[in-house]
Amino acid sequence: MNFKIKIKPKVAYLCSMFSALIILFFFSYKAIIAYLIHRELYGAGGGIDTLVLLRASIAGIMFLLILLFFQFMKINDLKSQRTILRGIFIGWSSVLIILIILKLGLIYFTLLAGIASLFTLITLFSLEDQIKEERNTLTEKEIYLLQKLAKKK
Repeated sequence: MNFKIKIKPKVAYLCSMFSALIILFFFSYKAIIAYLIHRELYGAGGGIDTLVLLRASIAGIMFLLILLFFQFMKINDLKSQRTILRGIFIGWSSVLIILIILKLGLIYFTLLAGIASLFTLITLFSLEDQIKEERNTLTEKEIYLLQKLAKKK
């Protein structure tokens, strides 16, 4: 498939990081507000509310995802990039489908997941073309070894 739009994997990772960062900020804010309300209602010895724990957990997961996206940007192998981007696409698409089915009222999160999924899909298509082009070219080391082999015969 010859795809004309070329997006580098770093752009897809940055888009995913931005989406995860927005979700991180939102759920961190909601967790802090829920904690403050719970503390006011039940005092200092009331323990921690399940709602606070769930929102803080989602924020923590988003933080870990952002760290993973930073690490993924360091990988140079195109086939590894393709595998990682497939996983990211499946993840964002799953979030998008679940949001559409369960809670269509969260339009901002639905759009955020949809945009991240779209960027990842476009990057996957352009990465497929880059892998095909790379397969048809020789590296400098391969050219050098072929020239050396030709001189021996």
